[in-house]
Amino acid sequence: MAISTTIKSIQDIMRQDAGVDGDAQRISQLVWLLFLKIFDAKEEEYELDPAYVSPIPTGLRWRDWAADDEGMTGETLANFVNNTLFPTLKELGTHLAAGQAFDPRGFVVQQIFADSYNYMKSGTLMRQVINKINEIDFHNVAERHLFNDIYEQILRDLQSAGNAGEFYTPRPVTQFMVDMIDPQLGDVVLDPACGTGGFLVCALEHMRQQVRSYEDEEKLQRGVRGIEKKPLPHMLAMTNLILHDVAVPDIARDNALTKRPYRDYREKDRVRYILTNPPFGGMEEPGVESGFPKDLQTKETADLFLVLLMRLLKDGGEAALVLPDGSLFGEGVKTRIKEKLLTECNLHTIVRLPNGVFAPYTGIKTNLLFLRKGEPTEEIWYFEHPMPGDRKQYSKTRPIALEEFALEKAWWPEREENEFAWRVTRAEIEARGYNLDIKNPYEEEQKRADPALLLAKYEAQVAAAQATRTALQEALMAALAAKGGSHVA
Repeated sequence: MAISTTIKSIQDIMRQDAGVDGDAQRISQLVWLLFLKIFDAKEEEYELDPAYVSPIPTGLRWRDWAADDEGMTGETLANFVNNTLFPTLKELGTHLAAGQAFDPRGFVVQQIFADSYNYMKSGTLMRQVINKINEIDFHNVAERHLFNDIYEQILRDLQSAGNAGEFYTPRPVTQFMVDMIDPQLGDVVLDPACGTGGFLVCALEHMRQQVRSYEDEEKLQRGVRGIEKKPLPHMLAMTNLILHDVAVPDIARDNALTKRPYRDYREKDRVRYILTNPPFGGMEEPGVESGFPKDLQTKETADLFLVLLMRLLKDGGEAALVLPDGSLFGEGVKTRIKEKLLTECNLHTIVRLPNGVFAPYTGIKTNLLFLRKGEPTEEIWYFEHPMPGDRKQYSKTRPIALEEFALEKAWWPEREENEFAWRVTRAEIEARGYNLDIKNPYEEEQKRADPALLLAKYEAQVAAAQATRTALQEALMAALAAKGGSHVA
């Protein structure tokens, strides 16, 4: 059975429980249960080291109370979860006795449960849910990689529950962005709005190919870092990284825009790589912008993240981010932000994506921006990703595929202008008031030619029709004349 089908059946069971109200609570309930199951599976690997000690007390690990399908149920299970499991895990590692060492894995568990709740009232239904989760084998490598199916299903449910702004960046898009940035082992990849951790996992797998020793593995463990302000995506990101062999994920439960004042970031805080799809189309709460320089203050989330990205990137560092069309144009503060971007960074490439890439979450047209900090922009290359010829736009059932980016990858090293690619100089951009929303000139020429082409085609069709009519009239007249018939007009 597909994991997504298993998740759907779990949620169907939860709908029968009087304590679970709506998709958001069902999803939250599912995530903490999945976390404990996954953490237990990982602990079985950690225990190959005889020195390993679990941060979870005896009796509270998944294997102790949930792994047996015939284990505790009903009122006994509900009481255990509400009165023993949750109170203990919420406080795990927060009160250290004298001389007791801080346990980072215990802190991870405590972070997960700090924002979690048991919404289910029926211990019998909870047992049915637990038994369904036990059908998923997280020791199986294939099923581990299908974890993406789980949180994509969860995010679809979140979208239907009305939680705007939460959406899954398609794996082909994250993979292409990571491939082009090419993060190297030993440096840090940051996603300041990491959501469920898609960019971090993709970067992690990219750098894992460079691991050759135990020391390399230690570097890899420290190689990805995230920030996520919402509890549910944060829980999913932590779980996702643990499943991808990061023992102690470095993902802060915070708002990157308010975590620290803009001016307080120093060189030691900066990173070599940033990969992100920041929230857009929404506004932050009042006062968030006050931590930024006055001339760059705005309530538009995507613009604030762009300003923050410039601050967090080291000189020589590289970034790739997703931005909507609206961030490319606009006046006032938007112009000042783009002027700062082109002065401090080499915005060398903008890949323009067609409609539907983020379907069904949003229909907003988006762009992939690639930049390098520490050198000004002299020219920007644009590449318009073509829509496959067999469709008008992407959809949930026919999404964008990684193979489609082969066109960009082949063009990337030795760039030449063609029907998809064009370049614009810094002088041209300045003359446009830093409006970066520049259309494909090849397409514009085609559009401008269309009326003339259509007129010529129409005139040719009219002439052909007239010639056919004349020929038919002449043939008919000749036939009638031969029979002695009357004249036909």
